[in-house]
Amino acid sequence: MKIFKKGSQKLINAWAFYDWANSVYPLVISTAVFPIYYSSMAGSFANVEGDISFLGTQWNPTTLYDYTLALSFLIVAFTSPILSGIADYTGNKLKFLKGFCLLGSLSVMSLYFFNGESTLWLALLSTVFASIGFWGSIVFYNAYLPEVAFPEQQDKVSAKGFMYGYAGSVLLLIFSLILVQKPDWFGISDPTLAPRITFVLVGLWWFGFAQITYRRLPNNVFNHKPEKDYIWKGFLELKSVLKSLTHHSQLKYFLIAFFFLSVGVQTIILMAGIFGSEELGLPTLNLILTILIVQIVAIVGAYIFSRLSNKIGNLATLKITLFIWCAVCLIAFILDKSQPNVDYYFYAMGIVLGFVLGATQSLTRSTYSKLLPETHDHATYFSFYDVTEKIAIVLGMIVFGLLIALTGSMQYSVLALAVFFLVSFVILYKVKKTEHVR
Repeated sequence: MKIFKKGSQKLINAWAFYDWANSVYPLVISTAVFPIYYSSMAGSFANVEGDISFLGTQWNPTTLYDYTLALSFLIVAFTSPILSGIADYTGNKLKFLKGFCLLGSLSVMSLYFFNGESTLWLALLSTVFASIGFWGSIVFYNAYLPEVAFPEQQDKVSAKGFMYGYAGSVLLLIFSLILVQKPDWFGISDPTLAPRITFVLVGLWWFGFAQITYRRLPNNVFNHKPEKDYIWKGFLELKSVLKSLTHHSQLKYFLIAFFFLSVGVQTIILMAGIFGSEELGLPTLNLILTILIVQIVAIVGAYIFSRLSNKIGNLATLKITLFIWCAVCLIAFILDKSQPNVDYYFYAMGIVLGFVLGATQSLTRSTYSKLLPETHDHATYFSFYDVTEKIAIVLGMIVFGLLIALTGSMQYSVLALAVFFLVSFVILYKVKKTEHVR
């Protein structure tokens, strides 16, 4: 296999192309088609109170879905630091990336078989494993950033990855939208078949395009030669990185700010479709079109904010995005389906959030990468970044689901997310400027 030098455009493009491959999962499965399909399917076998039965207990469908995702994030949070420690010690990040990608893509395709109450268990199980596959692979994918790009390149490279991801996922979402809305064009009469076909297409897209990344990413760049007790040595690698985090205050404060930021961002990404459907009563077509517009605007936002960060610095740019996230949450809190033109308010919020979505995600990744000390343990360090995000999502899902159960409305759940953004904004002031981060 040809070896590409760090910083070369061919290597950077190959790394960024994994975003093109995997981003169809968070868009089509986590945000757009599957949550809406799940909501409509659950409604078809819910009781008069709107609850569904699972494991002998009555559940609010949205709360059950929240808790299912939270379980998957907990599993990733507990396993990824251990696996990343082993990956760093053995130098096998690429093998772990491939393994999680395969798990995720196959699990997504198995959602095809969810077609009623009797297969609810399969839908929830597939949701857990698909989420584990996606987020597990992201740990090792992100860990490659400091190995494919120099610090001065990383803002632009991180943004490029998200721009590739948004562009690729938009293409598949457009096709999925046509398939779901016009199934007769494809000779499909079963209304459940079209969305289920999209789940198969997502898995094939993810696994297929990932092969382009695999061909160029290096493996074992530091020429590690593991001994037989590599599992124990992986634990020691993890312990060493965990200890070092306590001595890097900038990294520690940034992770804390990132935690509260992620509670808000990831919960909104996961629950936006259901919020629009159930809380505001918007039709499926309008929701998917809004999500499509968000992805397109996010491409522009990632590019503009990466340029802005070069002028005013990563930290100041992140603070601007946090202010916008917080403001939109407050606006969403006061929205009500009875208000005239509520759909236009929802679309406007989607455009604004799309503008800062790509910026927030790309800048947090590159800022963390720049704050890392000189190290060979990139996977282990990035596992803490990803664990922080997963635990944040678990908290976000629990808070969101719990407030729905207590109040019967998602509006107070959205208001709670504004508080998390505000806390993150305050903590970012504890992160001081460094040579590469300002």
